[in-house]
Amino acid sequence: MDISPEFISIGGNRNPAAADWDPHGSRLLAFGADNCIALWDPLDDRLRGVRSILNGHTNVVNAVKFFPTGSSNVSVLLSGAADHSIRIWHGRRDSGTGFELVKTLHDHQSPITRIAALAGSDVFATGASDGTVKIWRLVHDADFSSIDAELLQSITLSPRYFPLTIALATLDESSIILAVAGTRSTIQIFVSHDTQFQLAATLTGHEGWIRALDFTRETSGESSDLLLASASQDKYLRLWRVHRGEELPAVSSALNDPALGILGKSLSNKAHRIASATSKYSITFEALLLGHEDWIYTASWRHKAGKLQLLSTSEDNSLAIWEADPASGVWVCTTRLGEISAQKGSTSATGSAGGFWIGLWSPDGSSVVSLGRTGSWRKWTYSTLEDMWAQQVAITGHVREVKGLCWSRDGTYLLSTGSDQTTRLFSQWKRDEVSSWHEFSRPQIHGYDLNCVDSITNLQFISGADEKLLRVFDEPKGVSEMLSRLCKIQATSAELPDAANIPVLGLSNKAIHSIGDDQAVENGEMDEREAVDPASIVRKSTLDFDHPPFEDHLARHLLWPETEKLYGHGYEISSVAVSNDGSLVATACRASSIDHAVIRLYDTKEWLELKPPLKAHSLTVTALEFSHDDKYLLSVGRDRQWVVWERNAETTYALKHSNPKGHTRMILDASWAPTEQPTFLTAGRDKNVKIWQIGEGEVQLKGAVSATAAVTAVACSRDILQGRLQFAFGTEHGEIGIGTASPGELDKVSVTMISAALSSAKTINEIAWRSGKVEPRRQIAVASDDSSVRIFNISEAR
Repeated sequence: MDISPEFISIGGNRNPAAADWDPHGSRLLAFGADNCIALWDPLDDRLRGVRSILNGHTNVVNAVKFFPTGSSNVSVLLSGAADHSIRIWHGRRDSGTGFELVKTLHDHQSPITRIAALAGSDVFATGASDGTVKIWRLVHDADFSSIDAELLQSITLSPRYFPLTIALATLDESSIILAVAGTRSTIQIFVSHDTQFQLAATLTGHEGWIRALDFTRETSGESSDLLLASASQDKYLRLWRVHRGEELPAVSSALNDPALGILGKSLSNKAHRIASATSKYSITFEALLLGHEDWIYTASWRHKAGKLQLLSTSEDNSLAIWEADPASGVWVCTTRLGEISAQKGSTSATGSAGGFWIGLWSPDGSSVVSLGRTGSWRKWTYSTLEDMWAQQVAITGHVREVKGLCWSRDGTYLLSTGSDQTTRLFSQWKRDEVSSWHEFSRPQIHGYDLNCVDSITNLQFISGADEKLLRVFDEPKGVSEMLSRLCKIQATSAELPDAANIPVLGLSNKAIHSIGDDQAVENGEMDEREAVDPASIVRKSTLDFDHPPFEDHLARHLLWPETEKLYGHGYEISSVAVSNDGSLVATACRASSIDHAVIRLYDTKEWLELKPPLKAHSLTVTALEFSHDDKYLLSVGRDRQWVVWERNAETTYALKHSNPKGHTRMILDASWAPTEQPTFLTAGRDKNVKIWQIGEGEVQLKGAVSATAAVTAVACSRDILQGRLQFAFGTEHGEIGIGTASPGELDKVSVTMISAALSSAKTINEIAWRSGKVEPRRQIAVASDDSSVRIFNISEAR
């Protein structure tokens, strides 16, 4: 089997230190995504999204930093995680194999919080929540083919605090300056003497935790002053000047700015004196930058066309670009990107979009990217012709475990759902000769963790959550027209609502109307004195764009209206399946008794429950699936048994076969095979996939495949290809295998395992085969606990 990745979607970790853009070598952006590191090229014209994912850490990745190699071919990536380890990865641009792990450091005793590296030297620093900062030297040969790291110094911070941010800079030919700050309101400045750093000054002024520090030279000259930017949860940025010599620099006019009012009194300009082995220096307060309305997470410098600019990102949903006014020298915000605070998106039940956690300049300084609370990246590029920043397509992904996924009935799009309380729709943007995968709609933004999803028709799906009921959603006209325009998915002529929104304090998506841009908002039959809720209408132009939607659209305008709720279960919904003709829905919930471990059936015309529910299991039913002709319904559960129910009338099912000891441990998934004689597969915690066939009055075990870990997902392709049956299975450790067998020889299964580099880092929750009418190649979609959704191409090896 040839197995290659087609698409990877994964959301970024909400940690200001968890991303970096490589200015040399790979030119890729690396970001922490759950326990993994995702690699993405934001400047890729083909918009291929996440290129690859590096697995290795055993806990959440908190800090990612590219070591400045200065080489156009070699990249060295440093990553730190909550597993207390620092990992060093090596990548070559010409190898095409991506990055490989070359060294793991276990010197810290607590989660790593930050990594800083110094260009032009081999020094890097790491901070951890054990209250220490460690200074390292990267030991390598000229082309970085062998890499090691030696610990130079361990600094215990006093008074003790967590270092949330670290910055390094060259002070002069003999010394390095180190700035450290975090869960206190002061900044500690260390200066190196020989190889050891000593505390030289403590800068006061901020009134909250400090989240970001960044050094730069004021001009490109080596002898120019160093500037340090600090960003804090007190909503302010401060600039500090490191000046060489006994004399103090000219007093900053910012202190006398009347606009600062009472703040001016707290801006002390006390000079802090520090010294290296060869020179004396002063550190003075330079400027206070006002403008953000909430915590500030990142601050980073760039030199562009002789101008010095500072990029900051904040919890107030904005990025700001600051520069000094040439006439007065006062620092002002020249550009603000992001969302106006008043416009909250419905990204959570409360409607908070949650701010920007990371902001990065591209290596050439012409683009900026930012990561928000929903795990999605946003990207802006500066157009010199129009003299403005334009938003462009970036990448999105789940930020918690992905629990369920399914293809639409015709295979044109993929739905995924998970513990981040969202359901997302992915499809292919088809343009000229190029196509790329993107998130096109976020049909459901919920207040409960979502567990399962299935398509009823191409325009309707059902999902189950931790709330005891199931919800049915219909595609709105705005989404249908967008998918037709961008993905070449045929639009329907059915009567559809225009769009949907979540009312304030509500959990149900309500249908709303779109109106023309020049149309007045009318109150209808309401009291004229009552204002119209602006969220209950949407302008037609809002849904009319020629590119995949940006995060702001996904979070606000691309919900699907909810049409039905299905009640009956007493606990959290565990599984849902829709019959192949779309007329029935079977559901189950978490259970520890036979009364709750029932399967409930609903018809999709009237949405009424068909009584009585199906009783056989004594514990949670983990998976349900209808056979291809809907003659049978298969259920498996934590009670280790599988049950086959047979259709005995138009809509009712009765117990036909069961095996209370189908596996020696709980059964976690099951799937029907498209063979003439009814055949199904079951996957269990006993590390086996078993193949069963219904014969004359009995069910026989025809074959078994053993895995190295508990098998948590199994799925059979919907058709026999070249006389071979194909199925995919996934394990608790993230491994994925493709099995093939002849329908006549089910005891002889050949298995191809997907390589570890392409596999998931955590449990596989669901696998779904794409229906073959869409792609000439076979494709599977995989949902995993590492928060990724992956699509793989599968073809016969040549």
